Amino acid sequence: MKHEIVICFEKRGIGSITLREHIRTCITAALRVQGVNVPCEINVLVTDDEGIRAINRASRKIDAPTDVLSFPMFRFVPGVLPESWDAYRDPDTGTVPLGDMAISLERAKSQAKEYGHSLKREVGYLTVHSILHLLGYDHLDEGEMKKQMRAAEERILAEIELPREE
Repeated sequence: MKHEIVICFEKRGIGSITLREHIRTCITAALRVQGVNVPCEINVLVTDDEGIRAINRASRKIDAPTDVLSFPMFRFVPGVLPESWDAYRDPDTGTVPLGDMAISLERAKSQAKEYGHSLKREVGYLTVHSILHLLGYDHLDEGEMKKQMRAAEERILAEIELPREE
């Protein structure tokens, strides 16, 4: 499946071709494992804590940095894809614009160190986590919704060989 994945590094020197391809691989795998069988458009901004804090403040009225933010274009039921994607397609491109995400690379580096795993694993996790938000998953409660999202994350991360390191 050919998706339109636009990845922008907000500041010079924070990204690399390897990181760009890793994010693209994670998005593609997440969509495939979730059964999305239409070409989608996803926009990714890779920034630092200052950049994501500004986005968080503007969009959610929370004046603090975070690791990842997701901005879905549509409201989906977690784990339930539309029978037909026709109503969601951009008539000009034929793709489904799922939404946007912003990742703080600064926060990802810090969390990778804190959790004792690689930056590759942390960025992969944050990317997959965000794609699941674009597909309707959430974790507002500590109950069933969170369990459903975590199980989906683990399936996808195992598929791309980024399992949780014990």
